[in-house]
Amino acid sequence: MTARDPPEWEFKERDVLVLRELSRDPQLSSRELADILAAKHDIDVSHVTVSESIRSMREEGVFREAIIPNEAYFYFALFEFKFDPEHFEAGWREAMEYIRDSHNTLLYFLSDGEYQWKSVMMFTDRESQSRWIHEFYTRHGPVVDNIRNSLMTNVLKFRTDPEILENLHGCGRV
Repeated sequence: MTARDPPEWEFKERDVLVLRELSRDPQLSSRELADILAAKHDIDVSHVTVSESIRSMREEGVFREAIIPNEAYFYFALFEFKFDPEHFEAGWREAMEYIRDSHNTLLYFLSDGEYQWKSVMMFTDRESQSRWIHEFYTRHGPVVDNIRNSLMTNVLKFRTDPEILENLHGCGRV
């Protein structure tokens, strides 16, 4: 299975509840999760079963674990561009991989409409953000068109709410 393949998983109510509780507090132990399932949801299950369920979901790719430092430590930027059709073939892959593989890239995606490539980037200061963009444009400027860079100020929410996971029960896909 690759990162792009959807997981083959049939969600049980318990799985969804475990994911919801972990999204509230990723540091919960399997014992604490078993206690929460019993107290809040009247589900009697051992911590070993909870641990096995988490391990199985992780191995199947149902969720990913990432270490994301507190957003107060970083400046975030939205970087958007299109490829220049004239130079597309000569360098699109290198430009795409440069962004994808950068340690500053948090999220990298395509959006429809004008077929824009976008990435959410993290920088420790504005100078490093400026240097990164300068370096990218120096290396890949001819292949890109319509570069836009927006500093994301006042990041007000940076988490997954447990409620988004409610509808996973009974479906094989998100």
